[in-house]
Amino acid sequence: MKAAYHKYILNFKQPAGTSRGVLRTKETYFLIIKKQDKIGIGEANLFKGLSSDDKPDYEKKMQWLVRNIQLPKSDILEYLKDYPSLIFGWEQAIKSLENEKPYLLYPSDFTSGTKNIPINGLIWMGTKKFMFEQIKNKIASGFRVIKLKIGAINFEDELGLLKYIRQQFSADEIEIRVDANGAFMPDTALEKLKRLSDFDLHSIEQPIRAGQIEKMAQLCQKTPIPIALDEELIGYNHQFDKQGFLGMIKPHYVILKPALHGGFSGTESWIKAAEYNQTGWWITSALESNIGLNAIAQFTYQLNVQMPQGLGTGGLFTNNFDSPLFIKQGHLNFDPNRSFNYKNLITSTDI
Repeated sequence: MKAAYHKYILNFKQPAGTSRGVLRTKETYFLIIKKQDKIGIGEANLFKGLSSDDKPDYEKKMQWLVRNIQLPKSDILEYLKDYPSLIFGWEQAIKSLENEKPYLLYPSDFTSGTKNIPINGLIWMGTKKFMFEQIKNKIASGFRVIKLKIGAINFEDELGLLKYIRQQFSADEIEIRVDANGAFMPDTALEKLKRLSDFDLHSIEQPIRAGQIEKMAQLCQKTPIPIALDEELIGYNHQFDKQGFLGMIKPHYVILKPALHGGFSGTESWIKAAEYNQTGWWITSALESNIGLNAIAQFTYQLNVQMPQGLGTGGLFTNNFDSPLFIKQGHLNFDPNRSFNYKNLITSTDI
């Protein structure tokens, strides 16, 4: 078994606004494994500025993985425990290698094209007009769950957008999730949550900045809107007491991103901790290319999810890879008659 990696820069079709700034490009890495005539491919989705493995020695760790690809799973997980996106890429590549086609990691009714995954429609931050147009387009294209990034424009304008939606659609017709990405200050967060609660929201992700555990626990106890932890979960490896952590904060939901939580195995450990604490959960992509998104989608489907997931980011980039994935009426689908166009990626990699 041999391995190689390939660094790749994804270019956004239009600047993507977040509470951490505006994104125009996205750096990612592909791990490619070859065993006899079989190929495995995985995406190590480094998320600069957010992931705990955004470190100067990241590429050296990738080089170590390539050199030591034949080591036992336990050795690799131990060495890479603080590099969740590398574990994510490695797990994908190994799973990919095991199956008939490199892009079939978890064959199921989803990959046969007979079932799909409900997803939310993501509304990116921007001007009030830009966000308003996105909302109209998502609803017109069949989404029944939308997620708004908030915290970047005037709070009153954001309330105005929510008011507009509720004037047109009840909570039974359109479910609204909001994501503050930690934008609220602890001393004013509860008051903002009370004002947001006028609009029958499903939940709010990460209302205050991560790391303020006691304040977050207090907020979860008093909030009129269910709170979902997102950034709060980043940086904890497989050995961390996740059950105790969630038991202390008592969130209503947790948002799980395989690239940030140690791949499939790390995500499964958070799911186990959440279910122990009777905490809801859903899975979200983290600006992967279609290669990583495909892996997450197949993994997510086999977990028998019922609620809408956050997997709709495949169309953001100008230089993404054509794939079997497509979105229709608020659901992520897989067309088994289509394949990936990443042949050039594999042939250009020295392996």
